[in-house]
Amino acid sequence: MNGTDVSTIVLNRLSEEFETLTPEAQKAARYVLENPHCVGVSTVREIAEFANVKPNTFVRMARQVGFDGYEDFRAAFREAIRSGPAGFPDRARWLQDVSKQGALGGLYAEMVGAAIRNIEETFAKIDSDALKAAAEAIWASRRVYTLGVGVNNANARNFTYLASTGMVEFHAIPQAGSDAADDIAWADSRDVLIAMTCHPYRREVVETVKIAREQGMTVIAISDSPASPIIMAAQHRFTVSVDTPQFFPSSVSTIALLETLLSFVIAVASPEIVERVEKFHKRRHQLGLYLEDPE
Repeated sequence: MNGTDVSTIVLNRLSEEFETLTPEAQKAARYVLENPHCVGVSTVREIAEFANVKPNTFVRMARQVGFDGYEDFRAAFREAIRSGPAGFPDRARWLQDVSKQGALGGLYAEMVGAAIRNIEETFAKIDSDALKAAAEAIWASRRVYTLGVGVNNANARNFTYLASTGMVEFHAIPQAGSDAADDIAWADSRDVLIAMTCHPYRREVVETVKIAREQGMTVIAISDSPASPIIMAAQHRFTVSVDTPQFFPSSVSTIALLETLLSFVIAVASPEIVERVEKFHKRRHQLGLYLEDPE
């Protein structure tokens, strides 16, 4: 197990134990969850100042989640810095080359670098068993609702469109002219909600996740921090990296995660899904939706 795996386990434990912590320890925990990269390079006094709590608060927080103290807690994050994520072959050399093309070339390099880094960091934090568990919940459900607003509405609709080629009862919400909370009014423990939002978190997404849990639904959350309110509330939790040089959060890792989740759903599904996909595309050809290759 590498350092990244260990630090991810620590973050997951901290997220799971969050509600049991004292209010001051929650402030410390929230800072760690939102700034894990700071832990390995910060002394207890430094990180306490960043989080606006006393150093002893970090010591108590570490003990409350099973460590001897802050230094023991910090060790996993120091190892993650040392080992780091695996890089793409020759990535650094290629990025240096494109950055020499001028101002726009430099921006291009920054954008490409951020996209690659976001995907690497996202999948470094995600366990295949966690994806399999979420996929099995989706396949076993009666209905699946995919919730996203703003840019994530397009991501939710794209995922729903692809899933609907082989599955029925997939619904992107909020539906036109409706409210997400209304769209799940008759959902229950037989149904799944896939919800996504990034900081600053959209109120309607957070509130719909809360309602979904109250109705007994299974929630799969995708967000940018273990401290995200929808991550905290979900049974299946996936944290994505969304950093970008631009003013908007990147959707690259969210889309990659959704595509991977869908591939896991297909993998765990019964054989009938292959027949459905084949029938779907055969129907499209029959309707003339595709340009056929000339004979």
